[in-house]
Amino acid sequence: MGLNALAKANYLNLVTYRNSGVEVATPVWFAEQGGDFYIFSEGLSGKVKRLRNSGKSRIAACTVTGRPTGEWVDTHTVILEDAAGKDRALDLLRRKYGWQMRLLDCMSRLGGKIKKRAYLRVTPL
Repeated sequence: MGLNALAKANYLNLVTYRNSGVEVATPVWFAEQGGDFYIFSEGLSGKVKRLRNSGKSRIAACTVTGRPTGEWVDTHTVILEDAAGKDRALDLLRRKYGWQMRLLDCMSRLGGKIKKRAYLRVTPL
């Protein structure tokens, strides 16, 4: 599966690495722009903590439960720190997932978690 086909998937399996080298895979929502993939996560999640240690990652298209449906692509992931980058990521996710993303945003606002989100940019190597 090429990057164009990967961009059309509904879910990505994002693999991050523990300090020991053990892989941890997580199915995530994503949006693609210019060959980069944008993801959001709870700011204190394990994947975000692992990415603070190392941006080494890989992705594959997957089902909602995380079963890979395509080939793995080696990537480098960064946590977006600038407001413009975060806004771009959120806008792309809202465009892709529409009402589902807006509903999740609303629930996150009510729960006080929206400001604790981390936005990630995943770049294929």
